[in-house]
Amino acid sequence: FPVTIHPNTNIEKKYPTIGNFLNSPNTQKFLEDNLREHRTEFVSNLLALVDGDDNLKKCDPQKLMMCAMNATALNLSLNKNLGQAYIIPYNGVPSFQMGYKGFIQLAQRSGQFKSIYAAPIYKGQIVSENPLEGYEFDFNVKSDILIGYAAKFKLLNGYEATMYMSIEQLKKHGSKYSKTFNNKGGLWNTDFDSMASKTVLKLLLS
Repeated sequence: FPVTIHPNTNIEKKYPTIGNFLNSPNTQKFLEDNLREHRTEFVSNLLALVDGDDNLKKCDPQKLMMCAMNATALNLSLNKNLGQAYIIPYNGVPSFQMGYKGFIQLAQRSGQFKSIYAAPIYKGQIVSENPLEGYEFDFNVKSDILIGYAAKFKLLNGYEATMYMSIEQLKKHGSKYSKTFNNKGGLWNTDFDSMASKTVLKLLLS
């Protein structure tokens, strides 16, 4: 009897390595046309980023390059230690995400901000919550019990705003809006401080 063999849809798609892709003539021309003298630095940084992350190695190199181009267009570093921007793989598809320090960088460059920051809040540091003027904190209070995160900015014209979110609120927000919230290798699990700071700052700015 004839046997029909169905293709295995679970077979992982193989892509060329990021090195081979970046060294191809078409990619080299694209980078030369768009990055000019910054091409060599861009390639070096992207190679180092992917080399240090096995999940990124499995992604489409063209999509990885375009994510990195987003960071370059905003003049943000993809160095994880700087916390300005990230390339996050989700089910094999990379996506560009700004870090909370990236939001601070862009705000400062606008020339409208006198100060802007985000910080963890510990038990006893909340002094008051005024529905019209926002929260007040006393950072002289010392505690090891983390209860939430706050963000604050002040414009040059004197306008200022503050936002606070508890740990529970932050986790609920992350669970609802982040595809990688439950991923053990995702930033919510590997760098909660960064994601919590980004979330409260982003919501404050928006």
